[in-house]
Amino acid sequence: MPTGAHDMARAYIDMVQANYQESDKYFHARGNADAAQRGEGGRWAAEVISNAREWVQEKTGHGSEDAAADQKANEHGRNGGDPNDYRPAGLPAKY
Repeated sequence: MPTGAHDMARAYIDMVQANYQESDKYFHARGNADAAQRGEGGRWAAEVISNAREWVQEKTGHGSEDAAADQKANEHGRNGGDPNDYRPAGLPAKY
């Protein structure tokens, strides 16, 4: 049975496979939204995974500005926002 962690992993794999410019915020929001729809456990998993990912990115030299934008997309998805608000034009429909 899929879990919130599975939803987050699926969004990450899709992001890597899509390799589409300016799509990362969409995949952040989508993974968090999918996980949160599974209930409190999924929401918790999404928050923990998102926070850990952003912490690692900051510690490995990615800008805090990008991390803040990622977290905004993460929270948008977790709080029931539509991930398509972050969808870039031209991203293939399969995503």
